[in-house]
Formats: sequence, structure tokens, C-alpha cells
Amino acid sequence: MTGYFVTATGTDIGKTYVSANLLRHWRREQRPVAALKPVMSGFDPQAVAASDAGQLLLAMDAPMDKGGLNLISPWRFAAPLSPDMAAAREGKVIPYDKLVDTCRAVAGMMPAEGRLIIEGVGGVLVPLDDRHTVMDWMKDLGMPILLVAGSYLGTISHTLAALAAMKLHNLTPHAIIINESPVSPVPIAETVEALQRHAPDQRILTLPRNANSAAVAALASAL
Repeated sequence: MTGYFVTATGTDIGKTYVSANLLRHWRREQRPVAALKPVMSGFDPQAVAASDAGQLLLAMDAPMDKGGLNLISPWRFAAPLSPDMAAAREGKVIPYDKLVDTCRAVAGMMPAEGRLIIEGVGGVLVPLDDRHTVMDWMKDLGMPILLVAGSYLGTISHTLAALAAMKLHNLTPHAIIINESPVSPVPIAETVEALQRHAPDQRILTLPRNANSAAVAALASAL
């Protein structure tokens, strides 16, 4: 089984866009696929298809009903806040050990030729409870990490900050994926060049907006 933990430099950077495109590509290759978005805040049950979990279910052509949601995203909260705060609004706490065990269990059921995406929430240091952040989650799972960044003004600083935080926790991304932002001050290639100068040892890949199947195939092949 090949699996990736998809995180980002912040919120609304493109984790789900990258994840959904990879899932579709692997399905075209006729591989078994699975995805988890275990923790999700800002969830509106009246707009399931627009949610991150809904987009992943669509990419897998999986049922977008309560059963499908419970499998892919068991911890869903209404408030558009950090997960710990969103859970607290509902009088709940995210059970961290169960979160990790759930991810491991799904990974353990995947066949050797399968592909698994576990999508995080927000950026690398988003709190999950009073003690744990996404960084702890990534460390405990030990999966290859895809760090999604944008091409907007400020992304180089945000990406380098995420890399520095990961280094403090002895984590290194398997790859950085620059997901083209709606508003980009320079061509995406220039963003890659600038970032590569400051992170010469990192593998930096790209995914354009409205990516066609060839662009997604190139990304998947480079992973």
C-alpha cells in the first residue's frame, strides 16, 4: 500500500483539490483507493457535496450519504473554527488516540497495490485538542507527507515557516506541491524557483488550476 498524509501551509490552500485529483488519477489506473478526512470543521449537512469530505467521496465515486460520511469523516463539527474549538462548541473533544487508531486501521486494510490519502485539517500546527496538533498526528502515523502550498503573495514565507516547524519535529515532506492560487503575482514556475533557492533539498512539484489529466498524471508519477 502507498499512502500519503496531505497537509498544507494553512487553511484553504488546496489539500482537497490535490487529494481529489490524485484519487481520480489512481482510479483511472484501476487501483484500489481510499481516503480519510477524519476531522472537519465548518461542516454544513445541507451542503455535503461542497465539503472536503464530499469532494473526496465524489472523487472515489463513493456514496455521499451518512454512512459514507461517517466512514470518511467521523469527527465533523459545524463551527468554522480550529478543530479543538469547534468540538468544544458542541461539548465534545476529539479522541486523539482513536483518531490515530482509525487511520492506522484503514491503512492496514489496504491491498498492496492500493493508494490511500489521509487529509489533515488546516496547517501543520492546527490544534486537535489541548495537547495535540496536526504535527503530532503526522508523527504518530509516520506516513509520507505531502505539503501543499499556494502561489499567492506570501506563500514563500508561509512554506518556509511550515518547513521550519516540521524540521523541529524531525519531519520532512515527501514532496511540496505548489497548488496554483486563484490570484498569483508571478507564474507558478517563478514561485518554485524562488522557493527552491531557500529549500534546495526539497522536491517541489506543481499542480495548475483546472488541471487536466496529463498534469495530474505528471504529478502522480513524480511522487
